[in-house]
Amino acid sequence: MRYRKKPVVIEAMKWIGCEHRIMACFLGANVDEYLKDHGDNFYIDHSKVVGGLIIKTLEGEHLASIGDFIIKGVQGELYPCKPDIFEATYEKVEE
Repeated sequence: MRYRKKPVVIEAMKWIGCEHRIMACFLGANVDEYLKDHGDNFYIDHSKVVGGLIIKTLEGEHLASIGDFIIKGVQGELYPCKPDIFEATYEKVEE
């Protein structure tokens, strides 16, 4: 799904704790990385957070809780965003 932050269009996907293959592809993983539950931009660790998704960013690791949106920024950077902040900041772009 695509969303718009006024006036910048970004890509985002809601983390629901499943659909790992789809999320791994969104995070830029190839098939081998997906099968190992880690890639250049993420890894899965259920001991750190429910749902287990940890996003690697320039600022360090960010825990993505179930229900958070994972945003791909304008320079390809990835970061989680709480649903209430996401809804207040972005609106869906019709394809």
